[in-house]
Amino acid sequence: MTGDRPRTSVRAWKPPVPGIAEVFHARFTDHAYPAHTHDTWDLMILDHGSVDFALDRRRHEATGTAGVILLPPGVSHDGRTVTPSGFRKRNLYLDESVLQRRLAGRAVDGPVFDDGPLRDRIHQLHMSLSHAGETFEAESRLSFVRERLHIHLDALRPRTPGREANRLAVTLRELLDARTAAGMSLREAAATLHVHPTHLIRCFKQTYGLPPHTYLTGKRIDRARQLLLDGHRPAEVATAVGFHDQAHLNRHFTRHVGTTPARYTGRYVSG
Repeated sequence: MTGDRPRTSVRAWKPPVPGIAEVFHARFTDHAYPAHTHDTWDLMILDHGSVDFALDRRRHEATGTAGVILLPPGVSHDGRTVTPSGFRKRNLYLDESVLQRRLAGRAVDGPVFDDGPLRDRIHQLHMSLSHAGETFEAESRLSFVRERLHIHLDALRPRTPGREANRLAVTLRELLDARTAAGMSLREAAATLHVHPTHLIRCFKQTYGLPPHTYLTGKRIDRARQLLLDGHRPAEVATAVGFHDQAHLNRHFTRHVGTTPARYTGRYVSG
């Protein structure tokens, strides 16, 4: 029966992450895109179902959750459902600061990548984009997505950290310690240290055992605990230590400490 079919749903937003023009999550049961073009790259993963599409007048099909679809800017494409259950997808529209237009030809030749690690990186990026205040993490994850795409499109291989790793990691840690509340973007950190963002993250993780965005979150949680013990309210603490809002603090605080900020000292919980 028609009433039993999953409904179409769409959610779209523009995140505060350089390079990402739009995030688009959708579920379609019978929608068909007409032929069109984008000014941006369209990076898509499927969470359910199959999609059939034409790119530059050649038809392709993607099924399941293993593959990654990349549609280049300026090239005509369409899209449609394959089965009555439709498909569920997540798209990132990326500008040319992430991928240059000169790479479009390789994407036209092969727009579907069977690459599990790339798919996992895109999924993790979407997860960080779904939460307000995770810009530093999203920037970091986008940098690794970009690197993986360049392996497919430009045969670019990542650089392995060498003797400079400890020096770069220590300097980045000092920058983050000095700006725990204000924070800084990955782009700014990489420009300050004159190094590629993914290389900087690898150096930091090799030296300290965790990526810089995770280190920064831990620093903020430590500072939040001190302020809570000094009697400050959770809502005040959240913005004071650099979280987007109290909900953002609550989510990370509970992961780190095992309880909410309100219950941590018992001051703001009745009963």
